[in-house]
Amino acid sequence: MSLHFDSSLIARLAAAGPDETVHITLSVDIGPGSAPDGASGPGRTVVPQGPLAELLLKGLLEAGDTLSFQQRRAGREAVATVTADGRLIVEGQAVPYASPSKAASAVTGTSSNGWVLWRTADGRTLDALRQQLQQD
Repeated sequence: MSLHFDSSLIARLAAAGPDETVHITLSVDIGPGSAPDGASGPGRTVVPQGPLAELLLKGLLEAGDTLSFQQRRAGREAVATVTADGRLIVEGQAVPYASPSKAASAVTGTSSNGWVLWRTADGRTLDALRQQLQQD
């Protein structure tokens, strides 16, 4: 097996500072018919699943979007990246989370409603996006 990396990824890794976390998602193609849907290779489309799937499918969120939240009184803040499959990669956390609430709880250490905590770059909550889906 061999791994091939795009030159932009290598440049990003080389430029990362000692305290910076770089998240890498690898897709492994192990041959024709290896995927559940029979698709394989780099052209395979990732279908979002989980709570964020509909927001991604309707274009209200996109893979690579950055979400953030702040709890000023508790002195907490976090940044997460939306993945194409509908999960959140929280900066500083080792695993992606399948739901906004699980991602928020990982940061706060308590049960948290991620739908009202996580905000898009323009300040809208995920709950506001979900409400927009119901209105359309």
